[in-house]
Amino acid sequence: MRGVTDDARPQDAPLLDELMPWSVAPLRFGRSWIVAPDARTLRTRWDRLVAAEGAEREALFRPSRARTPASAVAALPGQRTGTVRFAREAGPCPAPVRVARGPFDEQWLLPDHRLIDTARPELWRVAGEPQLFAVEQGYVPGAAGPALLVTAALPEGRSPAGRPGRIRPLFRRPGGREPNLAPRLLDFLGRRYGRGADARDWLAWTVAAARPSPAGCRVPLPVGPEVWAAGVALGRDLLDVRLRGALSGTKPRLPGGRRPYVRAAVPARPTTMAYDSEDEALVLDGGRISPVPAEAWEFRVGGVRVLEQWFAHRTAPAEPGSLEAIGPVAWPQEWTSELLDLITVLALLGAREPERAAFAARAAEDGAEGAAALRAAGVLPPPARARRPASVLDHPEEGPEGQFMLL
Repeated sequence: MRGVTDDARPQDAPLLDELMPWSVAPLRFGRSWIVAPDARTLRTRWDRLVAAEGAEREALFRPSRARTPASAVAALPGQRTGTVRFAREAGPCPAPVRVARGPFDEQWLLPDHRLIDTARPELWRVAGEPQLFAVEQGYVPGAAGPALLVTAALPEGRSPAGRPGRIRPLFRRPGGREPNLAPRLLDFLGRRYGRGADARDWLAWTVAAARPSPAGCRVPLPVGPEVWAAGVALGRDLLDVRLRGALSGTKPRLPGGRRPYVRAAVPARPTTMAYDSEDEALVLDGGRISPVPAEAWEFRVGGVRVLEQWFAHRTAPAEPGSLEAIGPVAWPQEWTSELLDLITVLALLGAREPERAAFAARAAEDGAEGAAALRAAGVLPPPARARRPASVLDHPEEGPEGQFMLL
């Protein structure tokens, strides 16, 4: 039956693209050495680069069509970095910032516009508390896992399967001002369900009910308030887990007092990751972590197993002599701590994925006529201005070579 498969809702189910109209394409770093799982590595790479001169600096830099050491580039919004051409840079490393690089994987980035091919400055202008970013994954037919991820960190926005996705900030202005929603959508929801709704209620509903389709995520709007309230409650629970307890103030934990821990230390340079289903153990060469519920190991986004991708980002071989080859000499303790947290998050989400999928199917059946109701209420289609970033008229930013510009 077409009601329960990818893009199975009648085509009248509205697209997320209509309901959160402003979206941005993924960032393109252009050179992999500017991002790393730990900040110390980035500082060491920076020091190595600025100590080099001439042809050696250019080779280490890894020029592209968008960026070379001679490129003249403005500073990123909110970042205090140099704007002289990088060929003349001799200053200290800028403070690395957290970014979401792939599903559930927060790493560190050098926030220097001279180093990033396509940084999407419009996203940097609205980043920071209480902003959240919904990252719509590229469509992969039949792939398991959520079609929409949410992160507080600035996301790279690339799908693990390599499909193009979209980044949708929850708010259009800094400080949580002006929700990135179709005008009058929140008023429509309040009238339809008999209770006030805010931007986070909307995001929670979307996390619970969004379904993938070749055209993008479709978000049904149910007829009755009971389904809406249930979806918001479920979505808030899932959001809190994804955001590591940021909404509730309580760090996610497995039920029954279970907690993954290290049974055998992770070796200095692990090269393989495997799963022992009988012992519920994650095996990293000679290292063992357990208990690791099967739901954590099997959790996938875009058809890619999240734990395997997380491990690959930290162990992939690099070209000798390159900046990418500079990294920790041994597996850092903080990586193990991050892995334990990730296992908990994926186990909790995986355990509730059947519930979420069943709810999404129920919501789809109950909300088949959502787009028609939105059009009748004048909510859709959204105006063209809603698809453009908001103007920021009081935000001074440093342009190339120290000049200032007002945006």
